[in-house]
Amino acid sequence: MLNIFRIIAFLEGVSYILLLGIAVPIKYFGDNEQYVKLLGMPHGILFVAYIAFAILLRATYKWDNKTFAIILAGSLIPFGTFYVDKKYLKPLTLNK
Repeated sequence: MLNIFRIIAFLEGVSYILLLGIAVPIKYFGDNEQYVKLLGMPHGILFVAYIAFAILLRATYKWDNKTFAIILAGSLIPFGTFYVDKKYLKPLTLNK
């Protein structure tokens, strides 16, 4: 399940960057909502999956409140999921 969470974290991070870095500027500067509509739904699904997996894995890996809050906040900050993966998730896969 951890490997699935890592994949979701990566995809959520990429979709967030594409949404904020490409789709939103095109919407406001190019007056074209097409890319926001195209990227918005997949990003939303990945965001919900990220949060759900974080909640499910919290007990398994015994994350304290601070660690859990950082992992959840990673989904709100651009590039945050990449930081979470490197700092918190990847070491767990190496310890197996």
